[in-house]
Amino acid sequence: MGDFYQNGIITNFHNLRTHTTEDMEQELMAFARQRPMSLVLPSLFSELEGPALGNIVKELSQVRYLSEIVIGLDRADRNQFRYARDFFAQLNQHHRILWQDGPALRELDRMLDSNGLAPREPGKGRNVWYCYGYVLASAKAEAVALHDCDILTYKRDLLAKLLYPVANPSFSYDFCKGYYPRVSDNKLNGRVSRLLVTPLLRALKKILGPMEYLEYLDSFRYPLAGEFSMRTSVFNDIRIPSDWGLEIGVLSEVKRNYSSKRLCQVDIADNYDHKHQPLSEQDIGAGLSKMSHDIIKAVFRKLATNGVQFNTETFRTIKATYYRVALDFIESYYDDAVMNGLYVDRDSEERAVELFASNIMEAGQYFLENPMERPFIPSWNRVMSAVPDILGMLYEAVEQDNQ
Repeated sequence: MGDFYQNGIITNFHNLRTHTTEDMEQELMAFARQRPMSLVLPSLFSELEGPALGNIVKELSQVRYLSEIVIGLDRADRNQFRYARDFFAQLNQHHRILWQDGPALRELDRMLDSNGLAPREPGKGRNVWYCYGYVLASAKAEAVALHDCDILTYKRDLLAKLLYPVANPSFSYDFCKGYYPRVSDNKLNGRVSRLLVTPLLRALKKILGPMEYLEYLDSFRYPLAGEFSMRTSVFNDIRIPSDWGLEIGVLSEVKRNYSSKRLCQVDIADNYDHKHQPLSEQDIGAGLSKMSHDIIKAVFRKLATNGVQFNTETFRTIKATYYRVALDFIESYYDDAVMNGLYVDRDSEERAVELFASNIMEAGQYFLENPMERPFIPSWNRVMSAVPDILGMLYEAVEQDNQ
């Protein structure tokens, strides 16, 4: 049972178990007449063969308030794309698949790249960026949700709760972030959020003093959640990273463009589980090691745009302060887990903290050595300014591939 406590500088919507899924969906049906809704699903082809996506599609087929579902399909050849069309055919809503490796989209990507406007590397950020462009091109929605395709515990009420704050015409929210407990198989999960992001933010507040941006990020109960919703007007002007910094990058961009009063978070699930990444202690280019590296860089880049100056000594201080704060958090999480009958491997937790501390220095050094790096994908406003008919071209490319 959630409480009603409001903390931080953004509105928090709780799950007080007093609103049934059916009642909420009836309200969303009414909202849809004034504020049509879409859903974006960024997916690897491998997820079509996994244990989660089949159930997600089954649950979504029961949803009646969506105008459109846009599926971003990555790492699929022609036969796999055909398989995906059959796989998603059970959806009852109008839907389109953005075949990221298809000939039409690849040709469009080459044209944008020749103008310096294409995403620079493959990944979730690139997938999401093209999907958002298609949502703008199709013009079927004013509110759009996004969630991952590997959610093993998916129920359709997750989507209803995620969309409600931005779909309700009487509310003034432009962006909503989902959150949930990370517990499964009698274990406490969510290591990167628990043991990196929150301790890093607390360490930075100790070192840099009061800063609205840090207070803002620290207001989110699960800042790395891959589930969020927004008004379509929001992603006209946001620049998103193409790496694992996507979630932090999106939060940073909406804070840059909107008052905190227009941003919120919502409790969307009692139980949430998805595929887990390995720690990858020996490989900074994989698993949680790469994820932590990209997230740390995203935070440092944003702080630099706020006027914070960094040098090697600064990063040493951040690392030392983070390490002490994170070790204290391990103790707190361990006690919390024990009280709730959950298992926590303290050795594994400490090894994760040691890796994240090392990556603070690695990411900091990379930041200093690459001052001209352009990590963000251009905003759609910029692309439309440079290529005025780009949305029409994108729409036609998707239709061509789907045919």
